[in-house]
Amino acid sequence: MNLINEASPHFHGNSTTFKVMGAVCLALVPTLIAATVLYGLGAPLLVLVCIATALVCEHLCCIAMKRESTAGDLSCVVTAMLLAFTLPANCPFWVAMLGTAFSIVIVKMLFGGIGCNIANPAVAGRVFIMVALPSALSSYPDVVGKSLDAVTGATPLAMAAQGSMPYSYLDLLLGNHAGALGETCVLTLLIGYIFLLAVKVVDAWATLPFIATVAVVTGLAGQDVVFELLSGGLALGAFFMATDYTTTPMTPKGKIIFGVGCGLITALVRLFASAPEGVAFSILFMNMFVPLIDRYTRSQPVGGVKNALV
Repeated sequence: MNLINEASPHFHGNSTTFKVMGAVCLALVPTLIAATVLYGLGAPLLVLVCIATALVCEHLCCIAMKRESTAGDLSCVVTAMLLAFTLPANCPFWVAMLGTAFSIVIVKMLFGGIGCNIANPAVAGRVFIMVALPSALSSYPDVVGKSLDAVTGATPLAMAAQGSMPYSYLDLLLGNHAGALGETCVLTLLIGYIFLLAVKVVDAWATLPFIATVAVVTGLAGQDVVFELLSGGLALGAFFMATDYTTTPMTPKGKIIFGVGCGLITALVRLFASAPEGVAFSILFMNMFVPLIDRYTRSQPVGGVKNALV
């Protein structure tokens, strides 16, 4: 067992995992309501399926590991909600359950549970589904009431890649288009993020560089910057995934580096890759560098030896 000698001051707070994760869940509720209005009852049902799967998987893993169950701390609920928000409302339940099980069992619990995972479980679950079951993400239901049958439509990024863009900025802001549950209504995502900032659950050190880098790179490439910021999973990723405690750097300087890296990869994927979106890949890729970023950006105590472990 290695003991890490850290410099004072040390302090205690009244914040708990349950309170922090509960605040995140509360911040996601406006977007869940918007998704229900936009895509019908399939949206909350999909979220509930993911939540139930996550709770069962985490509880069973704790039993297998002979430790007290952590299913009640709501961390697995946050993972389930975020994963569900990256899926279309017509995603088969078994696909959502498989992705959720992968997120909880393989990415989270196999590494020791909350605080020990090396990648964001929700992001990893999304990428797993994209790679293993791409057909499940090949179509997205259009907004209910927009047409007689709420037919399947293409996402704004997919349409832009084909040279077509029928949506206004207001449509993108309010989510009035085909897309994943939590990647369409940017307004409710912003409201949830502002709430988390207000209660000091998250900060903006990674979020703002993430968004700013996408804006700068796509702007220099001659793209519509406002469209790039309001479309795809950028808002969900920057507000709720790039702010994860475990898989992002600890220091402000490290978070800035992390955010810039995520933004750069996202922009490059959008500009040059065959896939229209790169938010999930960018966050997952930068997760791998978090230990290295922490190593070279954490503060050193006066008189201490750089990066020394005692």
